[in-house]
Amino acid sequence: MFADRAKIYIKSGKGGDGHVSFRREKYVPNGGPDGGDGGDGGSVIFEVDEGLNTLTDFRHIRKYSAENGEEGGKKNCRGKNGQDIIIKIPHGTVIKEAQSGKVITDMSGDNRRIVLLKGGRGGNGNQHYATSTMQVPKYAQPGQAALELELQLELKVIADVGLVGFPNVGKSTFLARVTNARPKIANYHFTTLNPNLGVVDLEDAKGFVIADIPGLIEGASEGIGLGHEFLRHIERTKLIIHIVDAASTEGRDPVADIYAIDKELDAYNPEIAKRPQVIAANKIDMLYDEDALDKIKNEFEPKGIKVFPISAISGEGVRELLYYVNNLLTQMDDKPVVFEQEYFPEFQTTSGNDPYTVVYDEDADEYVVEGPRIEKMLGYTNLESEKGFTFFQNFLKENGILEELETLGIKEGDTVRMYGLSFDYYK
Repeated sequence: MFADRAKIYIKSGKGGDGHVSFRREKYVPNGGPDGGDGGDGGSVIFEVDEGLNTLTDFRHIRKYSAENGEEGGKKNCRGKNGQDIIIKIPHGTVIKEAQSGKVITDMSGDNRRIVLLKGGRGGNGNQHYATSTMQVPKYAQPGQAALELELQLELKVIADVGLVGFPNVGKSTFLARVTNARPKIANYHFTTLNPNLGVVDLEDAKGFVIADIPGLIEGASEGIGLGHEFLRHIERTKLIIHIVDAASTEGRDPVADIYAIDKELDAYNPEIAKRPQVIAANKIDMLYDEDALDKIKNEFEPKGIKVFPISAISGEGVRELLYYVNNLLTQMDDKPVVFEQEYFPEFQTTSGNDPYTVVYDEDADEYVVEGPRIEKMLGYTNLESEKGFTFFQNFLKENGILEELETLGIKEGDTVRMYGLSFDYYK
């Protein structure tokens, strides 16, 4: 079975403890401390492997741990660093924190390698703590603790165009005709059991990638049938080709089918339902009632949705459809669909007791919020994105910073400064 989801547990390596020891050499009186530092723990690294196209491997191995750093030794010997663990995943995998479902990173585009959990830093040996007043330090620093996370991996295929439609309307036949893909084709429902990708090559144009999503049925967004399993694969697409059986070979109403599928897309993700659509009225080689085609056009073309009569079997009308779709794509933003980070492992694993201060600077007439926790939050958050700014606002609220500002008497329009960034305060 096609595996496009997996839940795994990852753990970075603990830092090695610093060592406590003293020089014991003949003819060397009063030997000082010589405890070595602990080695750093190994990190957990995710890396894109172009040879992978499913998450099948993660069904067999679910726990991944980096090596711990070794403890420091005598004679200032530093412990060995723990070995990193590199986890290979397919291009297009979105990594989420399992409990919250929030995105940690999207392994697509230029994001090919990421250190997801950094290994713990090794502790200092007692050699670092000798002073004029403390010449025999019997203390060494412990290594930093390991970090651990439970992750949900989701593969969302990289494609410009998504093919949607009820089972047995000819999506796989269409994909086989216009691309180099060779999906399994037969005259029964749910022939396609996993998404298929194909590249459309046009003579005098750039071309594009199509994803054939297995047949949807009514209730797919609620978990009925197979379609709900694969709706995530159209999340990256910029445009949707809706293939419909114009000849009603199975007795279905093509107009009703289009509305039913649109309803499922909207229920799953309203943003996807709003993306540009083109209707491919397929099976015109079997069409006996010309009024059926006019009915589809009269229903959807006034709404700005172009209808192309095609035959995936003979190829009639297919060329015109492809060039129209390609032209639409060239007019769209070339930026790929990337899922923004919502969960920050480094920030979540910092202590909630990290200090911060909220004060009023009379000279500058502004409120100043500072501290290690604030600095880390700003370092991990993209304030230019809507999700990042919402995360920033929730952080201020959840940590009581807004309450402290209000206690100090902040009013709407007052300025709040955080490490060189200034914000206007509004409720």
